Amino acid sequence: MDSKSSRSGRDRGRARQDVRDALRELGIQLAQLNRRVSGRLKLRDVDMDCLDLITRLGPLGPGALAKAGGLHPATVTGILDRLEGAGWIVRERDPDDRRAVRVRAVPERGGEVFAQFAGMNGAVQEICSDYDEEQLRVIAGFLGRVAEAGRASVLALEGEQN
Repeated sequence: MDSKSSRSGRDRGRARQDVRDALRELGIQLAQLNRRVSGRLKLRDVDMDCLDLITRLGPLGPGALAKAGGLHPATVTGILDRLEGAGWIVRERDPDDRRAVRVRAVPERGGEVFAQFAGMNGAVQEICSDYDEEQLRVIAGFLGRVAEAGRASVLALEGEQN
């Protein structure tokens, strides 16, 4: 291996490490932001996560929510009780199976959450304006693949517990 390709390999390795470090920092900053927002809305962190899943994926059944959130079904029951009691979600009969229940977010409350994330959403919008459409698609694709790797890692860890 010549020195140019050796240097290129080191540079690529350094760049990959920079990406991993940036993702770790992003995870920490987003976790801190979510904790602050949860506190302002008087929600537990896990309640906020479930509310986000319900908003994005709902309406859905408690079992589907438990699976999507990686939570035990009994834990989800308590979370749904808290969210419903605070007016964030409603439970409804599933129109396809009247024995089943679905949960959905109360749309009128969404603005309260959105307002808390306005600063971050504005900053992301500003950052995105520095990139063209093709670059944004590459970034979105990369982040989607990283998220999928995270889901796969969670499933692998769950498999080790069983």
